[in-house]
Amino acid sequence: MDPRDFKTIHEIVKAARLNLDNTYWDYLIGGAETETTLRRNRYAIDKLGLMPKVLNDVSEVDTSRTLLGQKLNLPVILAPIGSLQVLDPGGGATAAQSAADTGVMAMTSSVCEPDIEDIAAASDAAKVYQLYARGDDDWLDAIVERVIASGFNGFCLTVDTAVVSRRERDIAKRVVPTSQAVAIAGDMTYQAKLSWSTVERVKKHFDIPLILKGISRTDDALKALDCGVDVIYVSNHGGRQLDQSVGSIGVLPDIIAAVDGRAPVVVDGGFYRGSDLVKAYALGASAVGLGRLEGWAMAAGGRPVLTRCIQLLQREVSMTMALCGVANLDELDPSFVTETDVVTEPSVFSAFPLMEEGY
Repeated sequence: MDPRDFKTIHEIVKAARLNLDNTYWDYLIGGAETETTLRRNRYAIDKLGLMPKVLNDVSEVDTSRTLLGQKLNLPVILAPIGSLQVLDPGGGATAAQSAADTGVMAMTSSVCEPDIEDIAAASDAAKVYQLYARGDDDWLDAIVERVIASGFNGFCLTVDTAVVSRRERDIAKRVVPTSQAVAIAGDMTYQAKLSWSTVERVKKHFDIPLILKGISRTDDALKALDCGVDVIYVSNHGGRQLDQSVGSIGVLPDIIAAVDGRAPVVVDGGFYRGSDLVKAYALGASAVGLGRLEGWAMAAGGRPVLTRCIQLLQREVSMTMALCGVANLDELDPSFVTETDVVTEPSVFSAFPLMEEGY
């Protein structure tokens, strides 16, 4: 299928469903235990209404922004997904290539293929390497050295995964998807032992911007700043780790206020549409991470479909900005959002109501 034949994002999600068996479909859409955190991510986004301004010149809309010194056509990060190669043979390299096609940032998971150097060489996109600790300090240092030598623009530690959660969609089928099996491979003790001293040591010994992914509290954001962290990444792992947690965008304003401009703040968790992204930008997010949407697009057709998906998303962002009366992202502020009624049942698909109608 020509990727240009996809006219809406929900058509890409439908194509992914047709291409995936139940094991990998459930891996992409599922969360931990009751999947409450997953639904709260969407609820927290859906309960925010947009408050547009009118009679402003929006004949030219600029969706670009700089992050980690890299100019992005759209401030989006393709979030780290374990074992992307089960969705497309190129794995992390394919995602990086699509990021280059569209001018967004790719964040590569340490539990996807190919190797660090191969992913770095696959494209000239802005790239960050995300690590799960599976060894001691010497092991971690060797990884960071390879990341720096390969030319990545940043290094990320995921800090919300001390243990692997119970994902009952998989347990009910008595399967462990390749993606999760790879993620838990090796000695998980080292991930459980990660501490603020680890963060301080990495900052002291290595000259590369450091991101912490998995922040949900203002006090942790402030500790990260004290340790010299360069980017605060607000995330609850897409609802796939701690069940009964809060929606990511719900905690974003307090963290933005606490950080007070001292570092960029990134957020992910249930963001699938351009209007979702505009809400996050209005609240002060420097960029938005996309996980499931990235996975769906990869499963629907690899690089060309992921590229098409990002293009459609950018079109939605540009349209939403114009209808809100803003011509660039710096004009957005919290006055553009307000709490209102939720009109759809929160779920991983509440952003795509036409899917339920058979479109």
